[in-house]
This record gives sequence, structure tokens and C-alpha cells, in this order.
Amino acid sequence: MTRRTQAERSDATRAALLAAARERFARDGYAGVGTEEIVRAAGVTRGALYHHFGGKEALLEAVYEQIEVEFLQRIGALVGPQEDTDPLGALADGAEAFIEASRDPEVYRIVLLDAPSVLGWERWREIGWRYAMGMTEAILGAAVAAGQIPEQPLRPLAHVLLGALDEAALYVARADDPEAARAEIAPIVRRLIDGLRG
Repeated sequence: MTRRTQAERSDATRAALLAAARERFARDGYAGVGTEEIVRAAGVTRGALYHHFGGKEALLEAVYEQIEVEFLQRIGALVGPQEDTDPLGALADGAEAFIEASRDPEVYRIVLLDAPSVLGWERWREIGWRYAMGMTEAILGAAVAAGQIPEQPLRPLAHVLLGALDEAALYVARADDPEAARAEIAPIVRRLIDGLRG
């Protein structure tokens, strides 16, 4: 057996902390989880948490970013093939996937509730621009290039669309019957996106 390098041990510790925090933040919410519980579940010391993340808030930020990366990859695989030929169709498909994902406690609790309240709106959106927000703006740019929507400022349009999608996702996630709520919201979101057509 070969001995693990310091970098490999460090990566393993970081991954264990992320996994433990992600599971607990999704289950109990940021406020409901203490650092002692996280480090115990990860099998590391409190010092390791502070060494890798500086504290619980930075750990939440890293978990949020990890979820954003994974979701962007899933959405990219879903909408990528039609992004050049039908950008608005790709946007609508991605919106539906986001609303469906909001039923997952990781997305609902971490992405939609805890990340904006703990990190603050500015930091939450700054991270969002690197992922979902940036992808939305790029798809809107492709829709302009394809003649699907008129030339217009795309960043404010992306903000408005994602604000509507965040509310739609919260509506579904908080509903007594999430499946019925998703069935209500899906055609509304499609009509909203189709309404952008020039």
C-alpha cells in the first residue's frame, strides 16, 4: 500500500467536511446544525474545519457552490444540445429542471433559504452569476443572436427571470402537495419564457 500524500489527506478531510455539512444542512438547516456535529460526522477535528473553511459560514458557502456546480453540469447536459438551435426552449427546459430540483432538500434549504440569508444577497448572487445566473444570461444572449427575442439589456432580464424562477421553486418546495404545485407552475413558467419572443 502506498501512503497518501499530505495533499491527498487534505483533500479527503475537505471532502468529508463538505459531505457531512451538506447532509446536515439539507436535513436540519444551517441554524439547526452545530460545528461539533459536523466534525464528528466527518471524523475530523474542529481545528480541521477552521483550517479548511475558517468557520461554519464559509463551509455553507462551499457547500452552496458545490451544489451550484453540480446543478449547472446537470442543466448543461440537459439544455446543451438545443442551446444553439432553440435557446428559449433550452431556457424553459432548464427552468423546469430547476423547479423540479427545488423539491430536493439540498436545493430548497441550502440554495434557496440558507445561502441567501446567511451569506447575504450580494455574495449569494455573486456565486450565482458564476453558475445559473451566468448560464441564463448566456442563453438569453443566444436567443438574441438567434432572433428569438429582441435586442435588450440581458443582465436585468436574467435577474427578473431568475427572481421569478426562485419564487416558483419556493412555491413548489413549500406546497402541501409539491407535485400538484409543480403541475400548476410549469405551464406558467413556459408561458413567461415564451412571452419573451420577439
